[in-house]
Amino acid sequence: MLTSAQEAVIAATTPVVAEHIEAIAKRFYPLMFARYPEVKTLFNAAHQQSGGQPRALAGAVVAYVQLRHEPARLDEVLGIVVDKHVSLGIRPEHYPIVGECLMAAIGEELGKAVTEEVADAWGALYEELAGLLIEKEARRYQDFAAQPGGWEGTREFRIAAKRPESAVITSFELAPVDGGVVAMHRPGQYIGLKLVIDGETVHRHYSLSAAPNGRTYRISIKREEGGQVSRHFHDRLAVGDTLELLPPAGHLTLAAGDAPVMLISGGVGQTPMLPLARQALAEGRRVVYLHAAHDGAVHAFADELADLHQAYPGLLRVITVYSQPRLEDAPDHIGHVNAALLADYVPRDAQCYTVGPAAFMRCVEAALETLGVAAERRHHEFFGPAESLARVA
Repeated sequence: MLTSAQEAVIAATTPVVAEHIEAIAKRFYPLMFARYPEVKTLFNAAHQQSGGQPRALAGAVVAYVQLRHEPARLDEVLGIVVDKHVSLGIRPEHYPIVGECLMAAIGEELGKAVTEEVADAWGALYEELAGLLIEKEARRYQDFAAQPGGWEGTREFRIAAKRPESAVITSFELAPVDGGVVAMHRPGQYIGLKLVIDGETVHRHYSLSAAPNGRTYRISIKREEGGQVSRHFHDRLAVGDTLELLPPAGHLTLAAGDAPVMLISGGVGQTPMLPLARQALAEGRRVVYLHAAHDGAVHAFADELADLHQAYPGLLRVITVYSQPRLEDAPDHIGHVNAALLADYVPRDAQCYTVGPAAFMRCVEAALETLGVAAERRHHEFFGPAESLARVA
């Protein structure tokens, strides 16, 4: 717990730190990678280059300062951070590294403004945050390991099946090498992967695209031309190859109740929607499934959705939106998703879920707000570092 003097320093200096927090974050990562190169494998290089990772760190620090004394809202924000950390296997020994480098970055950016008292207060604040995260993550690891099919650390899986879903998306069914049962996940969650590419260890996380079955996990990956890991999966990995998995995580899960469900996805954002749809339909809930894609060639899982529609004819409605359809395509709409289009499909009092590229999600979020969908009924998940949908850039 911070002392009253430290609290006063934090209150007085927060505006200055908040003003410079993105610059601090941009200094932090190169500094940490230079001092501790072994942790670099935990971070996605593309997110570093795009600025997404520094923005996410900056947002988390500012959010913690603002929400420290609001337990309910703080738990929600920290829960998202814990999800990401669990999917990467973050451990207590990583926190001193981050603390050291974060304080060094603050010192570099703010210079003489970081007095001994300021450094002491912000150091104490970081220790408070680190302690909360370590506690929450330890509980999550323990709970997962204790359930049937759970494990500690990583567990080796092999590719049991590899199946193209579209011109750019391929599904990989993963089975444990030890032949044991597989811990159940919640529909909508993702899973962390650790693999070695050309001698380099890399971490990624991908949405689990199939309902839990206790035997296997399924991930469905879009091949990105500049994507080191996606190209490795598509071009080099085959049935029988192995990789390591970390525990499932993620907060994009179905809200309890019997309200209708609206699923809105763009591109490969469809992957968590499939298990969400299956769960909602199995519960007898009405589901409107709207998917936007470039054209029919890249639209995955059409057959799977057709099977679901046949199994739940009175509950499931599927809508397709193609931005540039081919001559042989027959989408329900041509163009882009906007408020006018969504107005025809969003059920009254629906729980709405959105996944896709950041620009797509910002557009959908704004449209749903325009249509009067309450914030507590709007849910989303980012592929990369979490950021605000209200951000303009």
